[in-house]
Amino acid sequence: MRLTRVLLSALVLAAVAAAVYWFAFRPPIVSITMPSRGAAAEVVYATGVVEPCIWAKVTPLVRERIVELCNCEGNPVERGAVLARLDDREAQAALAELQARLRLATEELERLTALAGRNVASEQALSQASTEVAQLEALVAGQTARLESYVLKAPMWGVVLRQDGEVGEIAEPGSVLSWVGQPKPLLVVAEVNEEDIPRVEVGQRALLRADAFPERSLEAVVDSITPKGDPVTKTYRVRLALPETTPLLIGMTVEVNVVVRVKENALLLPASAVEGNGVYIVGEAGHAHRRELEIGIRGTREIEVLSGIDEDDRVIAPFPPDLRDGTPVKLATD
Repeated sequence: MRLTRVLLSALVLAAVAAAVYWFAFRPPIVSITMPSRGAAAEVVYATGVVEPCIWAKVTPLVRERIVELCNCEGNPVERGAVLARLDDREAQAALAELQARLRLATEELERLTALAGRNVASEQALSQASTEVAQLEALVAGQTARLESYVLKAPMWGVVLRQDGEVGEIAEPGSVLSWVGQPKPLLVVAEVNEEDIPRVEVGQRALLRADAFPERSLEAVVDSITPKGDPVTKTYRVRLALPETTPLLIGMTVEVNVVVRVKENALLLPASAVEGNGVYIVGEAGHAHRRELEIGIRGTREIEVLSGIDEDDRVIAPFPPDLRDGTPVKLATD
């Protein structure tokens, strides 16, 4: 009986050891892909925002309370249409005071002019009165012009694309209360890294991706490149013209891939199969062998292979970072 228990224990230990050995040394299971022929595109990546070609921001120049807003968001407006009014009571009171002082100074100048004609008033007094009138006239003109900034008007014909602020709120100088522009045509304003900008040229085709239209193929054309870059962000502003039929809306963000060049009938591999310049292929004996490739166009999804593999090679994808050269592998399809 004791011998039987010993034999059973030995068998169990042997089975466990065999299982551990099998799990530890079993061939890793890998998936493979085959090289394919197709067009390889070299692209420059950027992100951008959809904007109208013609538009303007309407901002206050003074800090004052909003007393009137037009209910015109989304509506067309003519140039000069009133979009908002700010509280101008203090400014009007200041203008009235200046005008009153100007009237008194003008009357005093007229009186001194009459006296000077009879040689009663001095030339110095007459000159001082004339100077005061001129100064007050300049102050009145300045305050009158300042009052115009309390009325915010449309700077152009267009549509009120957006309106912010509420009656009763304090409008700060520089804060945007309205966006006025022409809804068509549209463009994408993108920021391209300075190391990529030498490859971008006017007229190049660009492929766009927007979260709002994940299944749609969207395109644009490079329209202009800002000559001066931003030394802080190290980017250059690139404008891309959109077709009239684009479904994109103003303010949407898009991913931009500017197509720098295209090579037809290129040998392609998924980018996930390549690490650096290396890939693993599965040989006839079922062993994985590392190959170093000569890479051409390196895209985000596919990579052009100039040399290093043949079209009938079985390439492991995704790239197995822990695999050693010569290791036996098992195909996932077996």
